[in-house]
Amino acid sequence: MSREGLLDDGCVDNTPEEEMTVDIELEDGTTVNCAVITILEVDGKDYIVLLPINDKGESIDGNVWFYRYEEDESDPNKEPVLTYIEEDDEYEAVADAFDEFLDEEEFMLEED
Repeated sequence: MSREGLLDDGCVDNTPEEEMTVDIELEDGTTVNCAVITILEVDGKDYIVLLPINDKGESIDGNVWFYRYEEDESDPNKEPVLTYIEEDDEYEAVADAFDEFLDEEEFMLEED
């Protein structure tokens, strides 16, 4: 799993026929389009899990990125604010929560 990139406020695409995506601006100024995998709550805070994708919607390298996720109620456009996770303990807690999420998803698929 990767913690690359600094965050721009991003632009979320909520088009129903497509998966939700967000654009992330990296330190070098390049923009990466990411699929939104899920939003997790860990210790009372929300975190977003992103999968970098190419123009065809395919995973670039299989790594996911974690960011702190907040909604700015004062923003008339209601754009989410994503913040880079700098603390290792916080990052590990989110990674553990994502592993649990994946385990639950796999369990749900087995039941079907």
